[in-house]
Amino acid sequence: MSMAFVFPGQGSQHVGMGKDLADSHPEARDVFDEIDESLGQNLSKIMFEGSEGDLNMTENTQPALMAVSMAVIKILEKCHGIHIKDQCGFIAGHSLGEYSALTAAGAFSISDCAKLLKLRGQAMQRAVPVRVGSMAAILGLDFNDVKTITNHAAAQTSEICQTANDNSTGQVVVSGHKSAVEAAVALASEQGAKRAVMLPVSAPFHCALMQPAADEMAEALAEATINAPVVPIVSNVTATATSSPDEIRTLLVDQITGMVRWRESVLWMRDQGINQMIEIGAGKVLCGLARRIDRDIACMNASTPEEIEALAETLKR
Repeated sequence: MSMAFVFPGQGSQHVGMGKDLADSHPEARDVFDEIDESLGQNLSKIMFEGSEGDLNMTENTQPALMAVSMAVIKILEKCHGIHIKDQCGFIAGHSLGEYSALTAAGAFSISDCAKLLKLRGQAMQRAVPVRVGSMAAILGLDFNDVKTITNHAAAQTSEICQTANDNSTGQVVVSGHKSAVEAAVALASEQGAKRAVMLPVSAPFHCALMQPAADEMAEALAEATINAPVVPIVSNVTATATSSPDEIRTLLVDQITGMVRWRESVLWMRDQGINQMIEIGAGKVLCGLARRIDRDIACMNASTPEEIEALAETLKR
């Protein structure tokens, strides 16, 4: 098939997300209620009307973004008879979005995924003391140039500095000890980056400093039920597809410390014949990245009732 469904990661959240879905579709409300109950927390209230600070807490952000994606999926299934297995050649998700993708494809239950993402957020926050680590976005340099910069910054400071997200052509995020990341920002500016800016994040994600979080998730995932997804998932770690529950379990652990190879994942899917991507859930980040990676890939968003209706009409043609 020529279509992939893709699921957003951290950074796509905003207060109010999902409320229009809950107000207009009982199927969405059921998803939010199920997640609230499984977490023993009124997460939907934080999503719909909470403070930005509360929503941006990693342990809330991660299950909240999954909740919106799954609300969209349930509306497509129950209101329009549209199922992933009939539409997609592949699924993929950016960082935590892999969990959303896997849940949409039946690998996890909604409740289990919510609990895993809550733990994932808590574990990532616990892994590194506040202000010890940081991340930065470097724009306008290619990946190999940024990789060289992180190597130099790590050697210069004797600390960890790694490429964390290869998001698109000319957009790479680096992660590690704060002073090493600051050194990378300075080096990138010297080498002609269009922008090199520190990011307002609470922890240095997708680098070796996250190993304690990876260890926690390894224990949790060892006990989790993972079914074979109905559509192969393109892994952040390998930028290739798998449907093996055992491999998925291992890759979700590796993902905590590994780089998000999003640019490579999109290019791999394109090379398998994918020419259209549907971003399922909050925001439009992944569609923006797809356009930067390959302008010939068409992209649609589905996060509001209107967008879901438009998507359903498109898919039924």
